Amino acid sequence: MSDIFNAIIMGVVEGLTEFLPVSSTGHMILTAHLLNFLGERAKTFEIIVQLGAVIAVFVLYFRRFFRFFNFTPGYMQRPGVNIIHVGLAMAPAVIIGLALHDFIKEYLFGPWSVLIGLVAGGILMIVAERVRIPITADSMDDITYKQAFLIGVFQCLALWPGFSRSGSTISGGLLVGTSQKAVAEFTFIVSVPIMFAASGLDLYKSRAFLTFDDLGLFLVGLVISFVVGMIAVVTFINAIKRLKLSWFAYYRFVLAFFFYLILSNSF
Repeated sequence: MSDIFNAIIMGVVEGLTEFLPVSSTGHMILTAHLLNFLGERAKTFEIIVQLGAVIAVFVLYFRRFFRFFNFTPGYMQRPGVNIIHVGLAMAPAVIIGLALHDFIKEYLFGPWSVLIGLVAGGILMIVAERVRIPITADSMDDITYKQAFLIGVFQCLALWPGFSRSGSTISGGLLVGTSQKAVAEFTFIVSVPIMFAASGLDLYKSRAFLTFDDLGLFLVGLVISFVVGMIAVVTFINAIKRLKLSWFAYYRFVLAFFFYLILSNSF
């Protein structure tokens, strides 16, 4: 029963935080420590529930993904975000992530690293919101190839747990001239292939811990993360114009301070 309880809690946390600029990885690491749900089995579970949130975005934007592969003459000049934009946004994080994958997993996936990432990412978000860059891409389909690549460069910051993929990319988008809604939607689109790839690599390396005995645990986490993730994405997109990025930054600071107090008394 304790395993199912952990699966429910972790699934809800992943679904709620994966696409908000608050760092789902950070929340998962900190929640796992609170629940004492640790070890290689728990790390494998975290990969599975992350896939649930990614599948939620794919389902919500499946028409857009199918359109990416409609290769017709003039594809690269056709208006709107296409697979070239996605590739440019993915490239920096994929290259650096593959090069540093083992180092990041071994040395940065801990609660103290997460606290640093939460604070540093929050500062970036406040700076991005307060630096008034003229908006040249009001909707996702206005994003240029150059902006897509630069957003991808900012996405590299999310390789540090706690920084947040959406927090880094939304901040980057604001700093290169996109609207908050445009870069938020673009972030969701880019997250699907890059997270499928990252999760696939992690699952392959953790294949020894994928056992039939844990099937129920993994399925509960996957389904809950999928359902909560769909609700979170739709809610966030509908509210993005009214939400200030700094609100999420202040939440990150409070969360970091709260867990600093807990971790200081625990280690």
